[in-house]
Amino acid sequence: MSLTIHEVQTRKDLGRFIKFPFKVYKKNKYWVPPLLMDEWNTLEAKKNPAFKHCRVKYFLADKDGELVGRIAGIINDRYVEKWGNKHCRFGWFDFIDDKSVSKALLEAVEEWARDNGMTAVHGPLGFTDMDGEGMLIEGFEELGTMATLYNHPYYPEHMRELGYGKDVDWVEFEVRVPEKILEKALRLQNLVLKRSKLRIVEAKKKALIPYGKKMFELINETYSDLYGFVTLTDEQIDVYIKQYFGFIHPDYAKFITDENDALIAFGIAMPSLSRALRRSKGRLFPFGFIHLLLALKFPKYIDFLLIAVRPDYQARGITAILMTEMTRNCLKNKIISAETNVELETNTQVQAIWKLYDARQHKRRRCYIKNISQSSRLS
Repeated sequence: MSLTIHEVQTRKDLGRFIKFPFKVYKKNKYWVPPLLMDEWNTLEAKKNPAFKHCRVKYFLADKDGELVGRIAGIINDRYVEKWGNKHCRFGWFDFIDDKSVSKALLEAVEEWARDNGMTAVHGPLGFTDMDGEGMLIEGFEELGTMATLYNHPYYPEHMRELGYGKDVDWVEFEVRVPEKILEKALRLQNLVLKRSKLRIVEAKKKALIPYGKKMFELINETYSDLYGFVTLTDEQIDVYIKQYFGFIHPDYAKFITDENDALIAFGIAMPSLSRALRRSKGRLFPFGFIHLLLALKFPKYIDFLLIAVRPDYQARGITAILMTEMTRNCLKNKIISAETNVELETNTQVQAIWKLYDARQHKRRRCYIKNISQSSRLS
């Protein structure tokens, strides 16, 4: 049997790369397909500003003429400069249950990384923190989300056998919407807002639009020390606003400002599109957009996307206020539950909030790492 690894060179190759998961997860009822349009926007150099500071290689694996795997190698030079780590990222890593395939794909990235002076490979990671990250190691029988990655249970087994170990873990929670908001929580919220001279921005979409750029500026400030984070450029921020701000529903977007209208905190969730994306198979046309519009208009579930609180306002109960406001609208709209986005397992401050709700930690995902220095190859 002939296994070949080759670099993506043409747009046709990239199309095969993007569409491969639809084959490997065809019979899996928990995988949520990405929007194909978003994948093209992320993976094409002319559309993604991250290529200005990232070196990228995509590889495909073919066995006897059949596509059996894919992987992306990413050297983010701004990451290397900020963290002082000569680490290459791998992402968009999917493969059939054949260790010769996963081995060959990872070795292609390792060789390219080593040739470019890197000493380790880690992932799954994307170009930025806005991309999916972490390989699922718990929660294989839980429905995925638009913002996270899904993989078969055999993936982590391959990683261990190929010499990759844990670097960090992220966890996720399902949070049930309570029957009511406690009066104690409302009194505390009013006290904190009054004492700190803060206000919650009016819940109308037009009123939120001016806060788009401020939101990402706050992300740059508050996420700075998180694992692998690299500051987003103005060009990247503009792309993300254009690409995703249209999905925001005012009921699930909460912004808190100080007396000078400076943004000090925000929480963003959106109606879950998981089931709609499965029905549409990741396509907007000809009829996929109908499923998405219905999911946006009549949601039963929501997905948390981002939350940030300015450092000088942390530990003041601001996160609890954001959650109380979100809960208020979930009750109004008869939302059943919310899915948190990934959070580092060490993020006890946020996880303390979930303890106030009927919540379960139902997923765990891992960033793997492997030393590929010259000495390790020779040993």
